[in-house]
Amino acid sequence: MIDKKEFGKTGHLSSRTIFGAAALGWISQEEADPALDLLLHYDVNHIDVAASYGDAEIRLKPWLRKHRDRFFLATKTGERTRDGAWRELMNSLERMGVDHIDLWQFHCLIDEKEWDTVMSSGGALEAAMEARDKGIIDYIGVTGHEYIAPVMHKKSLERFDFDSILLPFNYFMMKDETYKKDFEELMTLCRSRGTAVQTIKSLARSYWAEGEKRGSTWYKPLTEQSDIDKAVHWVLGQGDYFLNTTGDVKLLPSVLRAASEFKEAPSSSDMDRLISERNISKIFPFPE
Repeated sequence: MIDKKEFGKTGHLSSRTIFGAAALGWISQEEADPALDLLLHYDVNHIDVAASYGDAEIRLKPWLRKHRDRFFLATKTGERTRDGAWRELMNSLERMGVDHIDLWQFHCLIDEKEWDTVMSSGGALEAAMEARDKGIIDYIGVTGHEYIAPVMHKKSLERFDFDSILLPFNYFMMKDETYKKDFEELMTLCRSRGTAVQTIKSLARSYWAEGEKRGSTWYKPLTEQSDIDKAVHWVLGQGDYFLNTTGDVKLLPSVLRAASEFKEAPSSSDMDRLISERNISKIFPFPE
């Protein structure tokens, strides 16, 4: 089984590996059901989805009808205004067939103008606080991609006491000194606040090459079990963080297997060798 850890100040004991339900967005229910069976097998008890993940919320509906009490359920809104976010929240509830969500997150909030809209009067933060007051959601989070994510999350936490954040984290990205510094400053703030930290892109390898047969993720992931073991074990070995599974449903068994067998993080020399052997490179542009 996969270890559990308190999800920040929520107190919920979440599996260290969280199911990234983006993997369900563009597949049939018949393809989705075996993946969801795997969550029960490995006792994964935390699902992270988003309104923008195709049909993912719909694919979860029959499972939540049977197993809602088993899962900490998180979804996201990409809307930035109060009214737009509220409508999207109501739609998410309907699509998943639920009347309550544990965690509602602002999706990829890294643009300054969008940030201003969310945090201002009439912004999405007002919708989140209203939904929390009405018992529709319990907790509020913020997510982000790219190298700017730690800086923007720190700004968000200084503005509002978010319950969780989500951002990229892997060995390759942490070799960039600027990202490492920004990330570590953010982690200091998160620990002082009891903010849960979710990580993504653990398996990121590179951009897809021109003409290369692509999988279901926009970036090229690691695919060999031994490589996935190293990548997953390195993230889990850092101690404080949750690892959200990849957007390729075909890789889900390998990620969950790796997480269930975790004992310790691989060495830096092992990870450097992995970077060299698999030609791991950046998938996000460096900030100007």
